[in-house]
Amino acid sequence: MERRQFLQSTAGAALLSALPAQLKASDAPGQQPNIVLIMADDLGWNELGCYGQKKIQTPHLDALARDGMAFTQAYAGAPVCAPSRCSLLTGKHGGHAYVRDNGELENPAPGVFGGQTPLPPEEPCIAKALKAQGYRTGCFGKWGLGTSGTVGDPLNHGFDRFFGYHCQRHAHNLYPRYLADDREHVLLEGNTRGLAGETYAPQRIADEMLAFATENRERPFFLYYPTVLPHLALQAPDEEVAAYRGQWVETPYEGPYYQPHPTPRACYAAMISFMDRQVGRLLSLLSSLGLDDNTVVLFTSDNGTTYLKDEVDYEFFESVGPLRGLKGSVYEGGIRVPLIARWPVRIEAGTRSDMLVANYDLGATVAEIAGTSFGNADGSSILPTLLGNEHNQRKHDHLIWDFAGYGGQLAIRRGPWKGVKRDMRKEPEAPLELYNLAEDIGEQENIAEEHPDVVAALEAALLQERTTPGVEAFRFGAYSDSNSH
Repeated sequence: MERRQFLQSTAGAALLSALPAQLKASDAPGQQPNIVLIMADDLGWNELGCYGQKKIQTPHLDALARDGMAFTQAYAGAPVCAPSRCSLLTGKHGGHAYVRDNGELENPAPGVFGGQTPLPPEEPCIAKALKAQGYRTGCFGKWGLGTSGTVGDPLNHGFDRFFGYHCQRHAHNLYPRYLADDREHVLLEGNTRGLAGETYAPQRIADEMLAFATENRERPFFLYYPTVLPHLALQAPDEEVAAYRGQWVETPYEGPYYQPHPTPRACYAAMISFMDRQVGRLLSLLSSLGLDDNTVVLFTSDNGTTYLKDEVDYEFFESVGPLRGLKGSVYEGGIRVPLIARWPVRIEAGTRSDMLVANYDLGATVAEIAGTSFGNADGSSILPTLLGNEHNQRKHDHLIWDFAGYGGQLAIRRGPWKGVKRDMRKEPEAPLELYNLAEDIGEQENIAEEHPDVVAALEAALLQERTTPGVEAFRFGAYSDSNSH
């Protein structure tokens, strides 16, 4: 299939002349590409129509894939929220990352949430790199790397604007009493942190996100949208749930982890469709503002589907398809995620890539798009692949996961080979399980005994890639036993 040619309009020619070599951005305001990075929360590999989902409607994300490139072997940086976000924003894999589990801080006051392990100021961050290039930077949704008043505040890491939840535990209710607006708290009228309320936080966050894009339409912007959906609790406006209610047999969820719900299947589907609709609103806005052709949109998820089956029926929805494992596991179902990239007239529509890519590659990618670099990181820019120049693509020798939670886990992916170590808190010298994903995508047959040379090579690479364990290892012991949701 021939790659579509870049439009030879006045604006297109100006942009093309401003991009020597691969894609260096112009210094002129408004000519640098806008960058939108959307990250879903606990969205499984198979929960979008464009990845094979049959029951949940995701027309806008499906259109995003039709208009761009979808990756079939893309990975989160970790199988739970905070460390995955750390890898995404800092460009470091788990073996080098500061945050390697969902560390929790005490609440500073009743009704105010303390947040997670603060990201130190010396850590690299995508937003810092882009702000230095003249980008206006905004984060809208769930942060999870330190609350206001700590060094981990997003405004201390290159973001000009923040609106949403600083703390992951705070985000366990979608009708909260307040949301963070930069360093202030905005009370949400009619909300009591109960089953329902007057202000649905994902709606309010999306509205603020759209306002940011509108306000900065005359200058380059980086919009990071880590939406809180479809992470539990099961909460959605009744009119959204009504679109699915009655389609399937339901078993009411009555607790104990999150808010109860009478129709959990319908509500979960509605949450994903609501998220999809907000993406559609954003794409429509970019089009109406005339920013489509000069905006790169990236969509991914922080990890796989939750393992709380009474609330999310992952078997019914086939949430991770044939993959083994769910959230909290370094098996494929916990870390393989959707990744879609759209940039009209630059990325060929309707393409797919099976290249191995991790979320810690995205920092280097957007930095190159913006005409800068993202140093001290493990990621590699995937821009050559996005632009159809695969022969210039630098590929990983291996991908690494070093996860301190859920008993302590390690994983490595090299070509078709996948190595996994589990329960390292109890057994630091746990043997390496070995799988050939080209033949066994479900990781059902451990073939370590048949390939001792491969096992030795992967174990050596793991040892070489691991630095002193991150902060959670010191706080909780050699490995955390945290199972935070």
